[in-house]
Amino acid sequence: MNARTVLAVLPDPVMALNVTGPLEVFAAAGAQAYRITTASLDGRAVATAPGVHLRLVPDADLNACEPPHTLLVPGGPVDSPPDPRLTARLRELADGAERVVGICTGSFLLGATGLLDGRQATTHWAFCDLLADRFPGTVVEPEPLYVRDGRVATSAGVTAGIDLSIALVEEDLGTEAALVVARALVVPRHRSGDQEQFNAGERGRRAERHPLRQVQQWIADNPSGDLSVDNLARRAMLSPRQFARVFRDEVGMTPGRYVDRVRLDAARRRLERSVDGLDEVAQATGYGSAEAMRRAFLRQLSIPPGEYRQRFRSTAAQRPAL
Repeated sequence: MNARTVLAVLPDPVMALNVTGPLEVFAAAGAQAYRITTASLDGRAVATAPGVHLRLVPDADLNACEPPHTLLVPGGPVDSPPDPRLTARLRELADGAERVVGICTGSFLLGATGLLDGRQATTHWAFCDLLADRFPGTVVEPEPLYVRDGRVATSAGVTAGIDLSIALVEEDLGTEAALVVARALVVPRHRSGDQEQFNAGERGRRAERHPLRQVQQWIADNPSGDLSVDNLARRAMLSPRQFARVFRDEVGMTPGRYVDRVRLDAARRRLERSVDGLDEVAQATGYGSAEAMRRAFLRQLSIPPGEYRQRFRSTAAQRPAL
């Protein structure tokens, strides 16, 4: 078997874990499977993101690299336009690559090359709106951990980049190889791309109108209350039809979807921070039963509540009372 080439581009500056996380996955699959190269413009060492005092020294000058099997584009800060020489070279390499992979805010670099025009893509949840504003030709999906659209794949944050890389190893080498890699790195073998990003508080915009903001606060304070459109409309002193339309326009989602998000966040916080049983959590957050809460978690996060608690429960919640 010929090793597939993986070329990791190093923008300056770059998020260090956007580089090292995915590369550790490909390296764990073995040198016979993947031949890894890192490269930057002119072969210069690059800085890591502000606050992390590291410099990464690449293997090669990006201008001298051949198109790889997998072009890996990690992210960095997005507050200024990328170097036009970098985006031009990325486009040239991408044209000859079998697949192109953007990690976290690497999606912004891919967007600047035009590669995301007409494609679905994602990035870290905190930057999805900015990605959509900056590249209106891209269909930005804010919820999935990663998105595949043809030969272009994009991921959310660092751990999602690892998930995507494991999925690519599985595609290339099979399930057993992906299991070996996951065991070596002590990470889950597979979180599907359509699983939601575990971002707290992703509940739409804050409404402009004061009555709607009051309703939003009431929903947050009363997740187990009557959150029907009729009841919420009465609190906003609007007809149900008018309330639904105005709420959607100002918040960016329907009242029902907003309520689902609030209840999910409330349940997640209780699972993370308390020792309450699943039935008790479900009652307190408006699901009514543990089974209803389980269905909601599987639908929106692709993980049952019990497993979510095991993965994300805080140390304080696990510590017995003295």
